[in-house]
Amino acid sequence: MRVALVAAPFISVPPAEYGGTELFVAHLAQGLRQAGTDVVVYTNGESTVNVERRCLYERSEWPVRIAEQAWIKELNHAGWAIRDAARDCDIVHVQSSQGLAFSRFLDRQMVLTLHNPYNKSLSEYYVHYPEVQFVSISENQRKQESMPKILTIHHGIELESYRYVRQKQQYLSFIGRIAPVKGTHLAIEVAKRTGIPLKILV
Repeated sequence: MRVALVAAPFISVPPAEYGGTELFVAHLAQGLRQAGTDVVVYTNGESTVNVERRCLYERSEWPVRIAEQAWIKELNHAGWAIRDAARDCDIVHVQSSQGLAFSRFLDRQMVLTLHNPYNKSLSEYYVHYPEVQFVSISENQRKQESMPKILTIHHGIELESYRYVRQKQQYLSFIGRIAPVKGTHLAIEVAKRTGIPLKILV
């Protein structure tokens, strides 16, 4: 069994200073390899994940200032990666909607993990691909979609990267990208209501 994991070309896998999709791809690649699965990650040339890596673009580029340029670059990367993976991979796992359209030209299983919040236009797009296996990252996300092949798989973490502390400090911690969909404003409200200090790490 050989699995292709197609990440976006903008940030290295694993990321140097970011814990989003690229960290998930790195953990998934390592976990699959440890389970005996042959893995290739399509990423950029700055990536260091300890599996086979292939790239079209050598350098990370984030943030991308012009949205259209980012969309075109990711589309080009996804098309190249999926065509390459079709030669010797059994499953192609993509992380963005651009790659989904290429499933029509693929004679093997494609998987798409939904990393974005619910978007009506994206959902209308997804239903055109009933043969694709979709992965939601929460039950709430899954319930908003109508694709026939969708199941929830929560992102894993490497427990050894975190230190267990029995005596905890009293504060509410938010670790993530500051965006309305992440609910930072809700964390601030909870902190205000409870009087618990809030630490935000970005």
